[in-house]
Amino acid sequence: MAYRPQAVTIDDRAVDHLVEFCRTNHLTRLFLVADKNTFAAQGKAVQEALLAAGFDLKSTVFTGEEVIADAAHVLDVLIATGGDVRTYLAVGSGTLTDITRFASHRTHSQFISMPTAPSVDGFASIGAPLIVHGVKITVICQAPLALFADINTLAHAPQAMIAAGFADMLGKLTSIADWRIGRLLWNEPYDEAIAQRTLDAVQICADNADAIGQGAPAGISRLLDALLESGYCMLDFGSSRPASGAEHHYSHYWEMKLLREGRPAILHGAKVGVATVLVAGLYDRVRQLSRAQVADLLEATTWPARDEEAARIRAAYGDLADDIIAEHKAFLDLSPVQVETLKHKILDNWEEIQAIAAQVPPASAVADLLRRVGGPTTAAELGFDEEERDLAIANGHYLRDRFTVRKLAKVLGIE
Repeated sequence: MAYRPQAVTIDDRAVDHLVEFCRTNHLTRLFLVADKNTFAAQGKAVQEALLAAGFDLKSTVFTGEEVIADAAHVLDVLIATGGDVRTYLAVGSGTLTDITRFASHRTHSQFISMPTAPSVDGFASIGAPLIVHGVKITVICQAPLALFADINTLAHAPQAMIAAGFADMLGKLTSIADWRIGRLLWNEPYDEAIAQRTLDAVQICADNADAIGQGAPAGISRLLDALLESGYCMLDFGSSRPASGAEHHYSHYWEMKLLREGRPAILHGAKVGVATVLVAGLYDRVRQLSRAQVADLLEATTWPARDEEAARIRAAYGDLADDIIAEHKAFLDLSPVQVETLKHKILDNWEEIQAIAAQVPPASAVADLLRRVGGPTTAAELGFDEEERDLAIANGHYLRDRFTVRKLAKVLGIE
């Protein structure tokens, strides 16, 4: 089990807690990472307090309009440290946390997280999702040494970022179902206690949707608690599997497409929320299929040949295809015997698959929850047309080697 942060506070004294923690733990050499917005929201107060307390502090503040967790921004941070061994401070939301997490890990340093918006579930996790050569990957790094969140800063975060954090949590409704299907059909490692903890955190968000949507401090505190619990679940399991299924694969596809085309980035959680509605719709279809209908579908479908699938990946991802083909190898290399075994397993376990699907709310209910916090519910609201929506559905699943309801749909031929 990976370590958890030594200290976590969510109140109106985050800066004071940070100063005291650093003093108590003799963390005298620090390096602050922020962007122009998070520096204004919290970073300036942190900088002034640490300098006034006599700490040796260096800072880098990204001033561009768009900060991406990619190699270029990581390199900027590494250069700015000047090779010093320091404790990093990530003052910001998901992207800045991921950049800082990776940079600190690669320099054998620790980092402290100071979220400025409850926008993602990765604050307390060990994974750093990064864009490397145009492909979205997750690098296992480390959890923060401590986390201090100022509730007033969080409550005054842009509504779109609050809605994104809520949507990221709703994505667990489908990711846990996908995980259970992966255990059943693909023998993926699984932990029921972690799965239930994740769903309990989602329920906290659903129960407080109105307070979260209104930006009420009590609701925002519960949202961040839930986001942190999701991160702890990933920590305890050792990967992002409890929190990431088909809905994240669609989101990754869109993110990579926007980057390739030089289009503005969209908040991670906003993409995940819309994708969760789409994946919940796929679970709606699964619930409607009888065992006899599934038997007919399995009899009629043929698993595509390796060359055929590789050609689809190349058509979808161009010069990024080699890395994605390597990621998808286990599915590309299925033999005819293995495909038949998988089909038999699906049919033999159809009642249990339907029981799993029944735990996913209908797509309409997921969309209603997103609307209550002011979040987008359709690809069109994100700025994607129908073709871009359908391309994510068709090609997003190639990005990870996990068995999801999208993989199940492919075997059934109901794509």
